[in-house]
Amino acid sequence: MSHLLSKRCTPCPKGTPALSEEARAQLGKETPEWSVVEGTKLRREYKFKTYMDGVAWVQLAGQIADNEDHHPDIHIFFRRVVLEVWTHTVGGLSENDYILAAKLDHTHQSFPGAK
Repeated sequence: MSHLLSKRCTPCPKGTPALSEEARAQLGKETPEWSVVEGTKLRREYKFKTYMDGVAWVQLAGQIADNEDHHPDIHIFFRRVVLEVWTHTVGGLSENDYILAAKLDHTHQSFPGAK
């Protein structure tokens, strides 16, 4: 189990630097299904048995994101959901992005409609 699951997202004050490539690689080991895109965002596609399974999972993902006060962009397609997350105040990736990614992965693994 990822140690990120036991952490909470914390505010990053303006001026906080984005994670280094080295730090991103280290945290990426705990969230291997996520890709760094444009050097500033994490992205993952989740698959579901039905369209409505994806919609139902998005509701859970939204609750997790709101509890962490760290909100991804969510794109719903037929039987798949794509999420993108980054930390606006750092202009890139922070540990918060990886914490949220790990929590979303954990929820997807136990979701009955997940593929």
